[in-house]
Amino acid sequence: MFDNLPPDIWVPVKLTIELATITTILTLVVATPLAWWLARTQRWWKEPVNAIVSLPMVLPPTVLGFYLLIALGPSGIGGVLAPLWGARTLAFTFTGLVIGSVFASMPFVVQPIRNSFAAIGDRPMEAAATLRASPTRAFWRVALPLATPGLVSGAVLGFAHTVGEFGVILMIGGNIPGRTKVMSTAIFDYVESMQWREANILAGGMVIFAFVVIVSMNLIEKRFAGARA
Repeated sequence: MFDNLPPDIWVPVKLTIELATITTILTLVVATPLAWWLARTQRWWKEPVNAIVSLPMVLPPTVLGFYLLIALGPSGIGGVLAPLWGARTLAFTFTGLVIGSVFASMPFVVQPIRNSFAAIGDRPMEAAATLRASPTRAFWRVALPLATPGLVSGAVLGFAHTVGEFGVILMIGGNIPGRTKVMSTAIFDYVESMQWREANILAGGMVIFAFVVIVSMNLIEKRFAGARA
């Protein structure tokens, strides 16, 4: 099945894994404190902030990609930041893909973490406070370990969403071989050029990956549910 395949077919696979890994790490760093704030605060602007974070779940990817393209382009913030290292724009670069992927994946990471933090309730934090733990120490030593199911679920969903994203990737990254051509856009490219075998290999791999993700999520949920019982 893999005989006579073009040698560059695995380049999008490698680039996709790199993109999904970096995106997942960065998204977790941003999403965890944001999810904690959303779960704990009583401020009236909590839900408007949550709505903004959740927009990528309901917006067409091309709409999100369009505005990210403007923001990352020469006339946006990308035109301000890119010259710092000698570039002209963040659009159509791997860095731009990472930034766009973080925005696109954020709600898929924030929501399960927020739900885990909300499920903790006030009692563990109150108990930590009676033991003279500072809020920061209580967060790291109490809240974060208790929210492990949400963190794991968020990481898995964020990684999977980045792997499967197409619209945002195509809008802000194009389809540049070796730079922004990931698996989803490579499949599109192979279909356009009628290379059905190559497209089928990559598409089949993504189907298997999606199946593994769903099974993993179910196993994670059962494991932590059993630990709480």
